[in-house]
Amino acid sequence: MKTAISKITSRRIWDSRGRPTVEVDVELANGIGGRGIAPAGASRGSNEAIDLRDGGSLLAGFGVQRALSNVDEIIAPALLGMDAMDQAAVDAILIALDGTPNKARLGGNATIATSMAVLNAAAAAAGMPLWRYLAGNQAVRLPLPEIQIFGGGAHAGRRTDIQDFLVMPLGAQSFDEALFMVAEVYRAAGDLMASLGRRAGVADEGGWWPDFTSNEEALEMLTRSIERAGYRHDQVAISLDIAASEFGRNGRYKPALESREFDTSEWLELMFGWLKRYPIVSVEDPVAEDDPEGMRAFTEAVGDSVQVIGDDFLVTSADRVNAAAARGQCNAVLLKPNQAGTITETYRTMEAAKKLGWGMIVSARSGESEDTTIVHLATGWNTGQLKVGSFSRSERMAKWNEGLRIEEQIGRSARFAGWSALPARSLA
Repeated sequence: MKTAISKITSRRIWDSRGRPTVEVDVELANGIGGRGIAPAGASRGSNEAIDLRDGGSLLAGFGVQRALSNVDEIIAPALLGMDAMDQAAVDAILIALDGTPNKARLGGNATIATSMAVLNAAAAAAGMPLWRYLAGNQAVRLPLPEIQIFGGGAHAGRRTDIQDFLVMPLGAQSFDEALFMVAEVYRAAGDLMASLGRRAGVADEGGWWPDFTSNEEALEMLTRSIERAGYRHDQVAISLDIAASEFGRNGRYKPALESREFDTSEWLELMFGWLKRYPIVSVEDPVAEDDPEGMRAFTEAVGDSVQVIGDDFLVTSADRVNAAAARGQCNAVLLKPNQAGTITETYRTMEAAKKLGWGMIVSARSGESEDTTIVHLATGWNTGQLKVGSFSRSERMAKWNEGLRIEEQIGRSARFAGWSALPARSLA
């Protein structure tokens, strides 16, 4: 069988934070191969797949030799001879080999790098770009970008409580135009900060390093940046990743820049005020992952006009998506392949969200690499949205630029998701 897996090789490489990560190469019997690189998150949901690290004093405990050994000694022997074209069967073996609900034995970094490598090898063997291999005969759209302008939270030394201040170029007619619009806003934000003596470099994901005295000051600055770039609020709108689990627990929220503690209802009222004053169309993890009633209340109050995304709350789990929908929590899901641990589990989560009419956002992590697989997932699966980070740093730009190449490959028939990517109940 020409597409049988004949060789699997793992190696330690380095991510965008200079930390070790897992890279896996898969070679098929026909000599064709594929590669996958595991990303790593700084802000992590407690129920997501384990990023297996070595611990100890070397490399601040971030070594990945245990994960590499698991690829070489456990995963590779089990997958040799399997058909790379049968992704579900390959991933089922990975899941069974691990045997835990969160990939704690083998490590989610070992399983996702392998799963991605097999997927890329299969597409190469089929002689197709990955996006086309995933799409089959189905029509696709280039995803609406969600791009960070200011980084905060765990991505920027917690200089702001809100983790990501992002923009969505809703008025764009193409992926190329979308990136052009964001480039203008990113530049305007940098110029505005520089003119005020507030520009101090960039954060983990490439957004401007925050130098603000309050979360609302950042919102004000972002709104001014959109306007300074010459765009109306219906052309470029704001998206927030609150990442509330970073400062909220047991129904109590202690955001450092707000100088007081909130209960859930008080925290929701603060955010409702932001939604009224600023052009915000999407909010991710508005409450902590252990606050299901808060998520239900937030969704009930604003879900008809705002995209409410679950990240830590849903951890790329189809079961959690279905349970949340039954309880009136969220109307969109963030899809992080390494959060699930395999491509198949990520796909199942996407399918669950699609059946519900939810928004679907394929997402990178704060620790990234040159791997562009997620751009192909967002396009080939027609999820409609893509969140990669900011508009600087090569590990981010590699992904945005890959989207441009895909748009060019599709040619005149290329369609851009734009407003249509937002959930049916929202502003779309």
